[in-house]
Amino acid sequence: MSAVLEGKVLVAQGGGPTAVINQSLVGAVLESRKFPQVTRVYGALHGVNGIVNEDFLDLTEETTHNLEAVAVTPSSGMCSTRDKPDIAYCKEIFKVCQAHDVRYFFYIGGNDSADTCRIVNQESEKAGYELRVIHIPKTIDNDLKVTDHCPGFGSAAKFVAQAFAGANLDNRALPGVYIGIVMGRHAGFLTAASCLARQYPDDGPHLIYLPERPFKKTDFLKDVKKNFDKYGRCIIAASEGIVDAKGVPIVSQFTGG
Repeated sequence: MSAVLEGKVLVAQGGGPTAVINQSLVGAVLESRKFPQVTRVYGALHGVNGIVNEDFLDLTEETTHNLEAVAVTPSSGMCSTRDKPDIAYCKEIFKVCQAHDVRYFFYIGGNDSADTCRIVNQESEKAGYELRVIHIPKTIDNDLKVTDHCPGFGSAAKFVAQAFAGANLDNRALPGVYIGIVMGRHAGFLTAASCLARQYPDDGPHLIYLPERPFKKTDFLKDVKKNFDKYGRCIIAASEGIVDAKGVPIVSQFTGG
């Protein structure tokens, strides 16, 4: 296998946008353009969907000024997709890469994107086609394996902390019970970040519920009453993915769905 392959670079973004996903995009493009072996740098519009439809944007001659402006812009500059490719889908991705002499495929995304990279890499090995498939981590959930803090998590954690700090001030002025639902699926990192902006002992959130621990409605009601009696108010940060001891989502129990 050659140290540096001659051919094209393809970059795509997948999953939910973050405040910093374009930093990863621009970083991959700018670094790729430094190598003389790289003949063209393409960006796929709408992630893997754009790859199978061969909907590419040529970034080879794009000005560094414009790219750096995109880097500090939130959301997905190349547009994203929620497609979760199966083996057949990944085979189509590989065929397009092979047809366009793509030798480097960078896919920015979370766990599903990492799995896509794995399958595409396996397809290239089966075909004996030298293709370097690189997964660039991206998720606000911070749930990627062997990753301490994933790009996207820090900015999202800051947002959540500031949001609860604002809710705390409102709740202090107009006391009551406030429940804030935080994204994160089955990982509680983002919900746990809700307490980062607390300054005083009575600041909210007073209660934090993570998906890693079973949720009990009876304990929840007792905890809310205890904190309300103590502070005259109660702010709660709850993960969207909390479940009971049997793994049943709590949201379905409260909504009857």
